[in-house]
Amino acid sequence: MKRYRQHILYISLCLGLLIAPFCCSNIGAKDFVVVIDAGHGGHDPGAIGRISKEKNINLNVALKLGKQIQKNCPDVKVVYTRTRDVFIPLNRRAEIANDAKADLFISIHTNALANNRTAKGASTWTLGLAKSDANLEVAKRENSVILYESDYKTRYAGFNPNSAESYIIFEFMQDKYMSQSVHLASLVQKHFRNTCRRVDRGVHQAGFLVLWSAAMPSILAEFGFISNPAEEKFVGSDKGRETYARCLFNAFSEYKVRSEGRGTRIVLSDDDGDDSQPRNDSAADFARRMGVIMDDGDVKIDRSYQTNVPGLFAAGDCVGGVLQIAKAVADGAIAGLNISEFLRNAPQKEDSQA
Repeated sequence: MKRYRQHILYISLCLGLLIAPFCCSNIGAKDFVVVIDAGHGGHDPGAIGRISKEKNINLNVALKLGKQIQKNCPDVKVVYTRTRDVFIPLNRRAEIANDAKADLFISIHTNALANNRTAKGASTWTLGLAKSDANLEVAKRENSVILYESDYKTRYAGFNPNSAESYIIFEFMQDKYMSQSVHLASLVQKHFRNTCRRVDRGVHQAGFLVLWSAAMPSILAEFGFISNPAEEKFVGSDKGRETYARCLFNAFSEYKVRSEGRGTRIVLSDDDGDDSQPRNDSAADFARRMGVIMDDGDVKIDRSYQTNVPGLFAAGDCVGGVLQIAKAVADGAIAGLNISEFLRNAPQKEDSQA
């Protein structure tokens, strides 16, 4: 027990030393701004299923995503293109993002296919030239909402959303944010597939007007086919919407940490099947993921960390192992830390002074 208390004391001190520089580095830093765009709205219902309308699903997921970001990322400013059931022109959505000097633009949509009740899965799109007729049809469907705007011919310089010739403009487009957009889209698909267990329909490119004028990395997420009764039931449920919002949040959190090279990545899980909570890995998970190994009853660590926190490993191998994990948490490599569980499960050397 005496040795256990010494470990807690050392760990408390070391955690403070490890994490303090990361906290200080945020002082005076510009907030990361993300614009969340709930597709369609008002007199534009989007896709229509048997029991739901796309515009309502999009808004619900957008608000859930924004709430999760505000709760878990205090250094992020969330801006919505709409927070209620109103129609927003496509070009105005990009203007909102540009005016906010956003670092990221996420447009949320729900998929559907006429006369197809079996299509399922989620896809994420970036701006570019459609490489197939199917991709072009998706862009046509999303861009056709400009027909709800009385002056669309003037506002979009004669662009006809239903004419393939109009999409030639995207062939000569230079998007300096393409690699970042594709990176985020790939992370979204990874979490759709692995975290949320949805069918992965991949990352694609097409000429979306809503992304065209956005001066920042931008994606358009299409999840759940409400033309499929089973998928419509899932995405129409609160659990389904929470699931999609959680996938988007996890991808956003991973993208932000990687792109900034600092901060702690937060991963939301669905442990109770109802609510999303930050994951707290078990001691076994820590050991496996961070290279903390057992050797003849002792906890061994990677001594390369010794140069980062000089002198603090003298407390013993067990404390050193926890310090390695704490350092990884501060670096954003893992999402949670359960010190007590780690110490309870790690074999202790007999204290010769006892």
